[in-house]
Amino acid sequence: MAAMTRRQAREAVFELLFETEFDGDRTPEQVLALAKEDRDLGEDGYVEATYLGAMAHRPVLDVLLSKFSHGWKTDRMSRVSRAILRLATYEMLYCKDIPANVSLNEAVELTKKFDDPKARAFVNGVLNSIKNEIAATGAETVIANCEAALAEAEVVEPIAESTDEPSEANE
Repeated sequence: MAAMTRRQAREAVFELLFETEFDGDRTPEQVLALAKEDRDLGEDGYVEATYLGAMAHRPVLDVLLSKFSHGWKTDRMSRVSRAILRLATYEMLYCKDIPANVSLNEAVELTKKFDDPKARAFVNGVLNSIKNEIAATGAETVIANCEAALAEAEVVEPIAESTDEPSEANE
C-alpha cells in the first residue's frame, strides 16, 4: 500500500473514533488491530498515535468540548461531530507539530464530507473557541484545567453514618 497522505490518515483516525462509538466491548487497541487487518491501514505512525492518544485523553477532550459547545453535552452531539471534534481537539492540545488552523480546517473538511451541512458552523465555532483558549493560556494550562475539572467531578461526598442502628451508648 502506498503511504497515506496526512488528510487520508486523519480521515482514518476519524473513522476509528467514529467506529469506537459503536463498539464499547473492544479496547482501542483491539479496534485498531481489527482496522489494520480489514482496511490495510499499514503502519502509519500518525494514525496509531493519534487514535490511541485521543482515546487515552478522551475525558480531557470531552471536558473541553463541553465547555465550548455552549449547551451541548458531548453525549448529545452527533457521533460524527463528536468524533471530528475529538480528533481536532486532540491535535490542537497534544500534536505540537500540527498548527491549530490546520486541525481546524481539516475538521471542517471532514464535517463537509461526513456530517450534516448544519454541523459545519457548530464544529467551526467550537474549535475556534478552543483554539483561542489554547492561544491565550497555552495547551498545558488548558489540559491542567480540564484534569482539575475531572478530578473535582470525581470527588464523592462521604455518606454520613446512619443513626438507625443503636449505638453502644444507647444499649
